[in-house]
Amino acid sequence: MAKIKKERTGVIRNFDMKSPGAKVALVIIYILCVVIVVVSLFPIFWVIMAGFKELREFMVSTAIFPQRFDFSVYSRTWSQLNIFRNYTNSFYVIMGSLFCSLIFNGLLAYGIAILKPYGYKVISKMVMFTLLVPATISLVPLFINVTSLGLGGSFVPLWLAAGANAFFVVLFRQFFESLPFSLVEASRIDGCSPAQTFFKVVMPLSKPIFIVVSIFTVNAAWSDFLLPFLILRGSELETVMVRLFVFSTEQTVNVDDLMRAVVFSMIPPVLLFFIFQKWLTENIVTVGIKG
Repeated sequence: MAKIKKERTGVIRNFDMKSPGAKVALVIIYILCVVIVVVSLFPIFWVIMAGFKELREFMVSTAIFPQRFDFSVYSRTWSQLNIFRNYTNSFYVIMGSLFCSLIFNGLLAYGIAILKPYGYKVISKMVMFTLLVPATISLVPLFINVTSLGLGGSFVPLWLAAGANAFFVVLFRQFFESLPFSLVEASRIDGCSPAQTFFKVVMPLSKPIFIVVSIFTVNAAWSDFLLPFLILRGSELETVMVRLFVFSTEQTVNVDDLMRAVVFSMIPPVLLFFIFQKWLTENIVTVGIKG
């Protein structure tokens, strides 16, 4: 029985492969993709390899690979930084930021896109206007308000800041406007309150946008530095990024220890990308399609 050849999907199809020019173009595309991947991953690979080197070898040798792979140096830096505590702090920041980002931004977009109360257009324009304001401009008054409320040295300001993201509100609003309004009307006829409609009807139908915003929120909460540095500096609640900066400013820190600390800070985002890359690409495409 003859084996059926799988049809090629995409820009270049099986029919196009009959042309020599298409084959050459495909080879060139593959070569460019490999070059881009190598260039993109080389800095990460270099940092990991540099972490295995002792200070003398790091300062003298220009070789990419270390003379020997001694994993105890990473263990030593892990203990020196007490990085597990900072990982735990970053986890709390991420969980609180994720909850506030999905609920608060989602509810605001739900009100603007579906409930449309009196004055919702003004609120919508104010949200859009905040996208024109650089985040650094609002940092000083935000820090003053946090200090005045006695919330310094706490995760709460970081959680609330994630729950007031205009970009996420715009994403939610665009997706909610594409939902069938008949389902919302049916829930009202069945006696659901606006809150019940949001949690029992809108949220289940909006899984793609909730996944996209969740990934963006987790990545932003992990990599955020300036606001956590101002609020958590000097406390036991320092996140990984804050601890990495403080560690780099200490006079007793060597360059090789700093390289290993950078590797520790890269591990969670890299794992997050490899785990959720399929969901991210698929749901971004879904979010961009209305109807």
